[in-house]
Amino acid sequence: MRPLIAPSVLASDFANLQSEVEMLNKSQADWLHIDIMDGRFVPNISFGFPVMQAIKKHAQKPMDVHLMIVEPELYIEQFRAAGADVISVHIEACNHLHRTIQQIKATGAKAGVAVNPHTSVNLLDDIIADLDLVCIMSVNPGFGGQKFIENTYRKTEALKNLIIQRNSQSLIEIDGGVNQQNAPKLLQSGADVLVAGSFVFTAEDPIATIANLKQSSN
Repeated sequence: MRPLIAPSVLASDFANLQSEVEMLNKSQADWLHIDIMDGRFVPNISFGFPVMQAIKKHAQKPMDVHLMIVEPELYIEQFRAAGADVISVHIEACNHLHRTIQQIKATGAKAGVAVNPHTSVNLLDDIIADLDLVCIMSVNPGFGGQKFIENTYRKTEALKNLIIQRNSQSLIEIDGGVNQQNAPKLLQSGADVLVAGSFVFTAEDPIATIANLKQSSN
C-alpha cells in the first residue's frame, strides 16, 4: 500500500499560509501535520488555536495535530473544536496516558501517542490496542530541519511487531528528517505515514515532491 503523506505546516511560509494550504489541497498529500509547541515540553513555540483555525478554514484534508506540550489534557477539546481530526500526545508529557487517550476518543478524534528518540516503544505495550496512531520521532522534537536518526528503522520494526502481537490497528507515523532517500526503508520497516516538512516546502516543486514520496513504496 502507498504511504499516507502528511506535510508539516510548520515548515510552510506563514506569510502566505492560505496559498500554502491550497497547494497542499491540490497535491497528493493525505493529511496536514500541525505541530503545536509550548516552549516548555520543547524549547520552541510554534502557534496555537487562531492559526489552527485559519488553516482549517482553507484545508480540505484531515488535520493531524501533534501536541508537543505539557498537560495536553487541558486542551484536547479545544484542539478538536479548532479542527483536529487526529490528536497525538507525547508519552513523556502524560501522567495518565490511558485517560488522555480516552479523552481524545471521546471528542470523536483519532488518538495518537508520540515517542521521543530516547523512549522505548515497549512502553506502549499496555495501550497499543487503544491507539489509532503512534508517531515515532526520528529527530529530537522542537525544531525543523534536523538530521534523521538512523535507529528509527530498528524502532519502527519493533513497533510493527508489537502492533501485530497485540492485534492493534494503529498506524505508524515517522516525524523528522524524512526524505526521498530514507522513505523506502522506513516503509519496508513498517511505517504507514510519513511527515515531511522542510523536504517538501523548500523543494522547487512541492507538489511533485509529495507525489514522489507517495510513490516511495513502489
